[in-house]
Amino acid sequence: MKIVIIGGVAAGTSAAAKARRNNEEVQISIFDADQDVSYSGCGLPYYIGTDIEEREQLVPRNAQFFKQKYNVDVFTGHRVLAIEHQAKTLTVENLATGQWFSESYDKLIIATGAQAVRPPLAGSDKANVFHLRNVVSADRIRRQVLETRPQTAVVVGSGFIGLEMAENLTARGIRVSVVEVAEHVMPALDADMAVYVADYLTQQGVEVIVRDAVTRLEGAPLVNRVVLASGRELPADLVILAAGVRPDVELARRAGVELGPTGAIKVNTRMQTNIADVYACGDCAESYSLITGKPFYRPLGSTANKMGRIAGDQATGGDLTFRGGLGTGIFKVFDLAVGQTGLSEKEAKREGYEAVVCHIIKPDKPEYYHGQELVIKAVADRASGRVLGAQVIGKAGVDKRLDVLVTAITFGAKAEDLFHLDLAYAPPFATTKDPVMYAGMVLTNALERQRELITAAELKAKLDKGEAVQVIDARVAKQYAAGHVAGARNLPQEHIREELTTLDPATLTVTYCNKGVTGNATQNILINHGFRQVLNLSGGYKQYARQFKPKDGGDDHA
Repeated sequence: MKIVIIGGVAAGTSAAAKARRNNEEVQISIFDADQDVSYSGCGLPYYIGTDIEEREQLVPRNAQFFKQKYNVDVFTGHRVLAIEHQAKTLTVENLATGQWFSESYDKLIIATGAQAVRPPLAGSDKANVFHLRNVVSADRIRRQVLETRPQTAVVVGSGFIGLEMAENLTARGIRVSVVEVAEHVMPALDADMAVYVADYLTQQGVEVIVRDAVTRLEGAPLVNRVVLASGRELPADLVILAAGVRPDVELARRAGVELGPTGAIKVNTRMQTNIADVYACGDCAESYSLITGKPFYRPLGSTANKMGRIAGDQATGGDLTFRGGLGTGIFKVFDLAVGQTGLSEKEAKREGYEAVVCHIIKPDKPEYYHGQELVIKAVADRASGRVLGAQVIGKAGVDKRLDVLVTAITFGAKAEDLFHLDLAYAPPFATTKDPVMYAGMVLTNALERQRELITAAELKAKLDKGEAVQVIDARVAKQYAAGHVAGARNLPQEHIREELTTLDPATLTVTYCNKGVTGNATQNILINHGFRQVLNLSGGYKQYARQFKPKDGGDDHA
């Protein structure tokens, strides 16, 4: 039997390795138009920056390695031009010689990956305008940076690659501006979490521009300024176009392979396409959500490796199947880690869930043991109590909390289950009640114990509309004076019982403190004294101030 794989990065090489482990007799070939295979695409920005010095660190394996270790024939610089599935043949071009030839297969695995989105911008063909997609493109950017010593750079797009490039160009001493057409950076995050990323970028000297678009790139022979839709012009010795990626499916589409609603190749749990003996995996293929069961597209190296392994197993008679995913992702920008999994609040609402959210602001370990603050936004379904997703941001301990939440969500955990997790504790590692456990406690209180939450955005909207809300700041007077929600009355928790007769139990009441704990304690007192509807501000004043940045002593709503 002969297996041919189109594409030799994460998914393709994983498929080849698994197929060989299953069967020593099968003939396996990989064709890839690129000169590099099995490279670490996620490490490319750090090669352009100062963290990775040698190219070989990103490309530790070559064609000779795969032949010697796996007896797999790897043909780099070979582009597959057509798939004739009825004849089970491919038309292949040797890019070095220009010659075409035909290659037969018994099983075909398509792992063509993704390609960079290329906005149709005037000037994007200039020599100092780049997309980062493979090692060769990283070589070009690195060479440009080291040889021309640019002083300014504009990064178009603020996803993983865009922000990682902003960090690494800054590390090279370049003044960076990031331009994002959406409402906020990292559009995959909810706005109330993306603000942490934007603020931190600004602190590191990166200019953040949102709700604006690049219209053209000007200058000759090289670009020296970027013109925005707003009319603003940005100086630019270097431009990185990081507007996202799309699945590379044209070859498959021409062959009659069915595409799914996301535009990627439609596959079943066995990585099979609609054509017999043709599989697809990696960034060219759809995944599906463990939450909704619906197809989604999440081009991630971890998912690509998993899909590739399953495709190689199935092509050699195995029984591995794909269980779906949560779209889990994490990246680092300077010293800040940003992670997400499952549904965001906006996605949950779009899918028809009645989303209940909480913001937990806690140190990753005790402050006396160098703990650093992290923020968890967790989303649960009111009807079932199931945890739907989470976003975690901080300088330490983010990956640990994210992976705990991923595991819990994967196995259908409800909010109440998070508190009962028997998590590891010692001061060098965690707090006695871990931030994940706090998320479970707060969500459960809201879902089952009538201790409802209100988000900063929801409270701000009510105040802006002039709705009747009595807002109680339960902190001490000094904290209140430093900053507070507009119209809030300062009633520290220890004095609230003395002031009950001055409050209206029939009016919607919102309590808050710095982060949520004292606000919840005040909420309990009021509810136990017969107040009809008392909501605690999720994440407290710290979250509110982060989102709306009040001025004049914190009173943002004069």
